[in-house]
Formats: sequence, C-alpha cells, structure tokens
Amino acid sequence: MNRAIDFAQYQRLALQKKGNGVLLVTLGKSESTKAADGRMHAEMASIWTDAAADADVRVIVVTGAGKLFSAGGDLALLEELIGNHDKAADMLDEMSRLVYNMMNCDKPIISAINGAAVGAGLVVALMADISICAADARLGDGHVKLGLAAGDHSAILWPLLIGMAKARYYLLTGDLLTGEEAERIGLVTKSVPRAEVVDEAMRVAERLAAGSQTAIRWTKRALTNWLRMAGPIFDQSAAYEMLGFMGPDIVEGVAALREKRPPQFPSAQNREITQTTEPS
Repeated sequence: MNRAIDFAQYQRLALQKKGNGVLLVTLGKSESTKAADGRMHAEMASIWTDAAADADVRVIVVTGAGKLFSAGGDLALLEELIGNHDKAADMLDEMSRLVYNMMNCDKPIISAINGAAVGAGLVVALMADISICAADARLGDGHVKLGLAAGDHSAILWPLLIGMAKARYYLLTGDLLTGEEAERIGLVTKSVPRAEVVDEAMRVAERLAAGSQTAIRWTKRALTNWLRMAGPIFDQSAAYEMLGFMGPDIVEGVAALREKRPPQFPSAQNREITQTTEPS
C-alpha cells in the first residue's frame, strides 16, 4: 500500500522529492541545527520506514546542511540521559530502530558526506548502502572519548567494512580519519573533492532509480543479511552504551567536552593497591 511521506512531521530534516524517484534528505535544516537533539534523532530513525512506504521514492540520498554532515549528539540530550534509566531505555529502542530501519529499507540509501561526520549522523553516513565522502572530511566514532562503549552501529559494521584490526584501533582510540583514508581502508565507498560530493551521489542515485527496482532491492536485501547475522553484536553494544550513562565516566566526559579539556575518567584513576608477600 502506497503511503506518501508526510513532510510536516519532519522539523529537523529537510526533505525534497526530485521527481526522478530520488528523495533528498538533509540532516539539519540549517547550520545552526546540526547537533542531533532528541527530535532529530527520532526523525533519523523514522524517515527510512516512511521512504520505504512511499511509491514515488526509489532511492534516498542523505547529506548535511552547510559545511558539516553531522555535528554529533546535542550535549543537553546526553546530560538528560545520565542516570536516567527510563530515558536510556527509550534511547536504546530508538537506536535500534535507526539501525534496523536502515537495514530493512529495501530502497537503496546513498550518503553524500559533505563534511565532518560524528555521532548519530555517522550511523546514517556509514549504514548507507553507498557512501560518497568528501576527501577532506573528518569522521570517526568518539564514544570512548566520552566514556561510553561504541554502541550505535560500529561494532557490527566497522569490522565487516575494514577488518577487525582497523576496527579495533579506531573504535578503541576514537581517532578521526579523513574521507580519503576512509576510502583507502574501505570504510566509505568513494572519496571525491568536497564540491563534487552531492553531485556524485545524485548521479549514482539517478542511475539506480532508472534500474530494475526488483533486482536492486532484492540484491540489497540479500547483502543486508551479512549485517543481520551480526544483529546480536549490535544489540549488546547498544546496551553497553546505554549502561555507560548509569556510571561516572560519562559525567566527566561531557564536562570535559563542555570545558574543552582532556577528560579525567574516574575508571582510569589510580587506586590504592595492597600488595602481600608470601612468607619465604
């Protein structure tokens, strides 16, 4: 049953049907609304289901407003989650919908990563079926720098894309990498000059929109089973991330980010060690 997207429901995402079967989704309607607050996070989770149900849409292209793809999570939202079991449980459900809704959307999703991509926006950027990234863009999963487990997509996706050795390095350190390096190691599909990102994504989208829709969607469905097999890994990592909001490290992580200083995580502080010796 065809159900057209209700554009009025979306306050943080700008939606535009291009008339050739391509839906352009822009994260943040302006540079000032780039941080993923609660409303944007919810909209990022629901757009894929709505697009899948709209017969006018054959391909989805997602990009960011201004010079950034995504600026990461809103600090106020992070602070609201700290110590709040009910809020964390709701966020765990929403995180799951974001990841699984992208997986379950049979229509191809192309990300046009036009600038820095971190936080929930990085999930969208990398969970896309095809990712076109600015060569000089900076992207990375910085959960550990906040005192949280890398839980929203990376545990299932990064090892599959770049291998376990690279995934362990980037997810345990939280280091950023450029779009050029991301292409070299296989994290993104292609890197191009920043000015060409959206045009290249649209070119690929138009090609897919003109192709056999059954063949393309069934191919995506089959390939997505690689991710579905890793579903329990995602579920565990997402739960660990939310568990982190119940501890002290996230409090220090957010404070350090606000104060623009290195964090001093309580779990990394030296503790008194009692040493005993066996009698000779």
